Amino acid sequence: MGFGSREMACALVALVLGLCCVGGARATGRIDEGLEVMWGDGRGSVSPDGQVMALSLDHTSGSGWRSKNTYLFARVDLQIKLVANNSAGTVTTCYFMSEGEWDIHDEVDLEFLGNVTGQPYTLHTNVFANGTGGKEQQFHLWFDPTTDFHTYSIVWTSQHILVLVDGTPIREMKNHADKGIAYPSSQRMRLYGSLWNADDWATQGGRVKTDWSQAPFVARYRNFTATEAASSSSSSSPAGYDQQMDATAQQVMKWARDNYMVYDYCADSKRFPQGFPPECSMP
Repeated sequence: MGFGSREMACALVALVLGLCCVGGARATGRIDEGLEVMWGDGRGSVSPDGQVMALSLDHTSGSGWRSKNTYLFARVDLQIKLVANNSAGTVTTCYFMSEGEWDIHDEVDLEFLGNVTGQPYTLHTNVFANGTGGKEQQFHLWFDPTTDFHTYSIVWTSQHILVLVDGTPIREMKNHADKGIAYPSSQRMRLYGSLWNADDWATQGGRVKTDWSQAPFVARYRNFTATEAASSSSSSSPAGYDQQMDATAQQVMKWARDNYMVYDYCADSKRFPQGFPPECSMP
């Protein structure tokens, strides 16, 4: 790739997109000013200083939160510390989702699939538009996401959806609506997060089940920021908000995808024996 380290790569992305390597503007105030516990019967909580929201999962129930606001084209940054040790069967999430009819809903998913101790988490990403998804890409991470907080970002504009990890872009989905490819562009979405049990599929295809003797499982969130742009020309837009990535940023993303992507629907010939979806060949 030509870079001496991942940190250098991230620094170059920051210059190109105006994105800090720790994931954008730092949050101020209490996290529950922007997020609220939505479900879990007491399993979701906020630290006394208001800085950290914790979700827990036991054999009875998981828990979840949602943003107090909805957004139409926004950038969100959120630091997450994932379930440590044997997290097999658990799924920790952060995702945009519209609130209208399910059959035409829009969604941008980040789902962290747990694993047995010593094995890597899988970051599962997907995008739904007008009720249709099936655009899965999965990644391993280049760090242990359980020992400290790391920043996960979604940049959603009229031009593209960009997923970043600690400021490094790992996935871009461009808006090809003019070519007949559905794209989330008309429905406001709310940000959600959850911790739940999915041991029928989450870890090694469901072969490894949740070890409830390790419960309660806990994931923690902090430093939530969200910026919605009124327009692409708005002076209040974050730096790089509506910019397409240039060659340097594309090279950094290629490094992440070449080294850490473990599944791409656009390369799954068994799933698409008659040919890949049309967006897979669009620049």
